[in-house]
Amino acid sequence: MSTTEKEIRDESSFRDRIATVDASGKRKWVFAQKPKGRFTNYRTYVSWFFFIVFIALPFIKYNGRPLFLFNIPEAKFIIFGKVFWPQDFFIFGLTMVAFVIFIVLFTAAFGRLFCGWICPQTIFMEMVFRKIEYAIEGDATEQKLLSKSAWNTNKIIKKSTKHLVFFLMSFLIANFFLSYIIGVDALWSIITGPVSEHLGGLASIMIFSAVFYAVYAFFREQACTVVCPYGRLQGVLLDRNSLIVAYDYKRGEPRGKVKEKESLHLGDCIDCFQCVKVCPTGIDIRNGTQLECVNCTACIDACDNIMDKVGRPRGLIRYASENGIENRETLKYTTRMKLYTALLLVLLVILTTLLVTRKDVDATIMRTPGMLYQERGNDSISNLYNIKVVNKTMADIPLTVRLERADGKVEIIGGGPVIVKQEGQGSGSFFIVLPRKAIFDRKTLIPLGLYEGEKKIAVLKTNFLGPVAP
Repeated sequence: MSTTEKEIRDESSFRDRIATVDASGKRKWVFAQKPKGRFTNYRTYVSWFFFIVFIALPFIKYNGRPLFLFNIPEAKFIIFGKVFWPQDFFIFGLTMVAFVIFIVLFTAAFGRLFCGWICPQTIFMEMVFRKIEYAIEGDATEQKLLSKSAWNTNKIIKKSTKHLVFFLMSFLIANFFLSYIIGVDALWSIITGPVSEHLGGLASIMIFSAVFYAVYAFFREQACTVVCPYGRLQGVLLDRNSLIVAYDYKRGEPRGKVKEKESLHLGDCIDCFQCVKVCPTGIDIRNGTQLECVNCTACIDACDNIMDKVGRPRGLIRYASENGIENRETLKYTTRMKLYTALLLVLLVILTTLLVTRKDVDATIMRTPGMLYQERGNDSISNLYNIKVVNKTMADIPLTVRLERADGKVEIIGGGPVIVKQEGQGSGSFFIVLPRKAIFDRKTLIPLGLYEGEKKIAVLKTNFLGPVAP
């Protein structure tokens, strides 16, 4: 019995720590075998699609803007070509609420499908860095031998080559990642411009590169098992009908060697530990659902390959629910899943509607703080207002403010319109003048129209403060 198998057997009854930490609290390095099979192939295709999207998106522009930009330093976000500013926080608030609901519903219905198939951490680790490691150091057994061997020429060359390639890949990922924050044009300026003019940008690239290198070269699966809160949450989000990667204990137990199956009436699991050896987080899926499991399907492929060799049907480890395993039912698209899917679609429709109907110009009008009304002669009252405007379009907008009632007027300080630069903000001040005879209350609600030339953009309402009529 190998050391790995002995450790797994010792822990099979109860686990009081994650699989990558030993009894003394030290980390156990995971040497995962290279998986092969249909699910691995499917995930490879999905990963290539993800890589193409990840690389191509920064270069796609719509109406002169990047399709996606998340400029946190400038609090400027572009989603599907539309600019969002801090004034659009309510949309982000709703988006975050919808996102949390989406996570709860999606996980309850489909388990950690996201983690194994779409999560960038899993995709980059398993489909890029792990494959680089296989190419340079060999499969799991060769990696273990290399790790335990003395520092000779062969080990130095392989380790140095691997870490150099790891850093170069991290550098490339950091550049593309930064292009989502500052834009591909700004990134190109940093790369091609004088170093002295882009010290901050170059420092950001190197910091991101170092972080990605540290994660994929050293931290690895710990990002999923220790840092990521999603794995911790799955214990309360999953139920017995959730879709998970599961071991069919009804069919597999009791375990035993192939030659003993008939005489001892054993189950289909031959206790080969192949499902454990390919696991990138080092768990034994036969112990049930665990927080470290990212549903990567490597154990499914490994088990199916063994079942083919021993002449038993596939699916001993498969996508299933706990109820499905216990009741020997095939996986079904249940009414519950249909309802959850419908709710997810409704959320997507709501968010899409908010994005599509969002205004390109937002304005805020407030009475100047600390000022009362002003009397103009014996027949008029005025109030001073400040206006702040956010222009989310690609053109400068000259804005004028007009009173949407016939018995008053607006006097813009400076005389001309308020000029708001493209994708920028503008401000101005103006008086609203009303005849004294039109004021009946201490506060009067009045409508104001925002105009670009003769085009009405929006109508806002504000309070006009005046003397109480005798």
